[in-house]
Amino acid sequence: MARPAYRLLAHSLWDIVPILMALAHFSFVLWLVLVFQSLSWWVILPAALLYAVSLSWSINSISHNQIHNAYFSLPWLNRAFDLLLSVTIGFSQTLYRDIHNRHHRGNSDRPGPDGTTVDPLSIYLHGRNGQPDNVWAYTFLSFFRDDPKAIYQEMQRKRPADARWVKVEIVVTVLAYVALALYDWHALLVLLPFWYLGQSLSSLNGYYEHLGGNPDLPIAWGVSSYSWLYNLIWMNNGYHAEHHYRPKMHWTRVKAFHREIREQQRAAGVKVIPLAHGLGFLLKHPKP
Repeated sequence: MARPAYRLLAHSLWDIVPILMALAHFSFVLWLVLVFQSLSWWVILPAALLYAVSLSWSINSISHNQIHNAYFSLPWLNRAFDLLLSVTIGFSQTLYRDIHNRHHRGNSDRPGPDGTTVDPLSIYLHGRNGQPDNVWAYTFLSFFRDDPKAIYQEMQRKRPADARWVKVEIVVTVLAYVALALYDWHALLVLLPFWYLGQSLSSLNGYYEHLGGNPDLPIAWGVSSYSWLYNLIWMNNGYHAEHHYRPKMHWTRVKAFHREIREQQRAAGVKVIPLAHGLGFLLKHPKP
């Protein structure tokens, strides 16, 4: 007997929200390419900027929550959803999950005696004299500094099934974009720099999720923003100190968790910013 639809969700009925948003995001990307030739440049430019922002939004909300609490109770549905995210965002969701899990093992740690960090995304990895990297270097160079090949090779040794699925995600993603290029290569050529911009905006977001955090104190590993609009649109990504303190906590529960530990956070000096993480460059930040 077929299970009820709500039983397909592993954790919460609220997860239908990011699932529907992922479908809407995929539809938006597809629509943008399919109707590109009929759009004026006055529409194309803001739509392309929206596309770039939407990539960072999806990576840090939909994709991020899927990593920590996979939405579906059936493994094949999670694989299929990972494939959808891969095609929409333009890189392997399964490989990103591995990179992100390493991020949580290091929590934006400082370099050790060997000069490297546990966290491959650490804001300190390319900094000097124990200071974080320059925000704009981190934002625009992280895309080129990443080493997915080394991470994939380790995945092949430890989790060969995941490594095989990474290949599926990459092949399907490449074929999807080849098909779109055959339909309208002009559209993909115009959108390519905005795709890179979207990846860079995600790095910018990550930078301010940790600038001012304390790599040596678990409760203060992350930096939080309690902007209600940001957390509404980005599915509580603003509760980043809470998330790093309890990374397996469902995205719908972090707000209540914040209320529980608020006094502990204050005592520990957890940094809070008034704006969304991606707008952190508009604020003044004291040096760590």
